[in-house]
Amino acid sequence: MSRKPVIVFEGIEGSGKSYHINNVSNYLKKRKIKHIKIREPGGSKNSEKIRKLILSKKSSFNKETDLLLYLAARNENISLLKKYYKKKVILIDRFIDSTISYQHYGFGVNLKLIKTINNHILKNFKVDYTFLNIVNKKNMLKRLRLRKSLNRYDKFNKKFYENVQKGFLKLAKKQNKKYKIINSNLDISYNKSLIVKIVNKLI
Repeated sequence: MSRKPVIVFEGIEGSGKSYHINNVSNYLKKRKIKHIKIREPGGSKNSEKIRKLILSKKSSFNKETDLLLYLAARNENISLLKKYYKKKVILIDRFIDSTISYQHYGFGVNLKLIKTINNHILKNFKVDYTFLNIVNKKNMLKRLRLRKSLNRYDKFNKKFYENVQKGFLKLAKKQNKKYKIINSNLDISYNKSLIVKIVNKLI
């Protein structure tokens, strides 16, 4: 594995993935390890514009439009990602497996369609390691209630998030050597320590 790996943080709403990616980024800064951190959708100027469109509470796209917008946002990021690929540590908040879990397992969009377009965009860009943050319904809802504002993807029904998380777990099972499942129902300081320990081995 490259010493400048691509590390992805995945999970449903309220799972703690954004908290942990920020913690790792701060850790790398303290160690003066060059890295970039982006989120999906978002990251680049144009991708952030698409993010606002997707997540707006006023938006009501059909499921295929949602997919194409997410992949368009990724396409806007790919030149940035390839620029630093194998040159810096790359941290990504949501990536390929979010697209599959939400759009296929959540909304039922054709998996072959997702993979075909995604492969066209990414080509040889590969993820080295994924942290999958899982959360139970009670804690997910509790954490969402604490948010100052909710976007469109924070307001689906419980069954939707359950299906998405099951999708993530199926993907993790297929790539278990490159995945670490983080139980975010446990003590947060324990998970912080565990994730940083793994990141140290990766870099």
